[in-house]
Amino acid sequence: MKRLMGKRALITGGTSGIGLETARRFIAEGAQIAITGTDATRLEETRKALGADVLTIRADSGDIADQREVAHRVGEAFGTLDVLFINAGIGDFRPLEQFDEAGFDRSMAVNLKGPYFLVQALLPILANPASIILNTSINARIGMPYSSVYAASKAGLISLARTFSGELIKRGIRVNAVSPGPIATPLHGKIGMNEADIEGLVSQIPLGRRGEPAEIAEAVVFLASDAGAFAVGSEWIIDGGMSTL
Repeated sequence: MKRLMGKRALITGGTSGIGLETARRFIAEGAQIAITGTDATRLEETRKALGADVLTIRADSGDIADQREVAHRVGEAFGTLDVLFINAGIGDFRPLEQFDEAGFDRSMAVNLKGPYFLVQALLPILANPASIILNTSINARIGMPYSSVYAASKAGLISLARTFSGELIKRGIRVNAVSPGPIATPLHGKIGMNEADIEGLVSQIPLGRRGEPAEIAEAVVFLASDAGAFAVGSEWIIDGGMSTL
């Protein structure tokens, strides 16, 4: 039986990596989905790849007005929303002395402030029951150099998984977090890592490899489904042992 049959879901940052793979899994499990992205061309390419029934919304995840527009578009299309996967984010890795206020504010806006106000904007249409999954990072748990701002923003999301759950559970809304370790997505290239850098990163993972987007998507599907109904305010660390061994 398809685990998300009849559910309506929104995935932010759904045009690549974990977001795109999760979109594929949600569709395969029977969900009707909407995705957001910043690039109109990539959104159209993704819609063609996933199917014409996918609602695509161009939005900047760090812009509060855009979050309200996303909620409006989803409400118009779906009426109510059963699943929200907040996946959109940016990774800006610099030494402490090189960070400026603009870079700090941008990371916090996309990774923390935008998600906060998206949840707020979606509250009127979230179903009972509903599931919210926040894509965080093990960087919030380890002292990796140059990750101070990124890690702080993701630590904020982990906290929101608990505080949102405490506030919204009486409305039937569960909130959980997934905290991936290094995953084989375009992110590592975007932040300037070469093959030697990636090999060095892999050497820190006890399992001896980077994770695959499908391994995170599978966890998100479970948390989104009725099978995950007893998971509330939890953080699922999926990192090949990098932060735990």
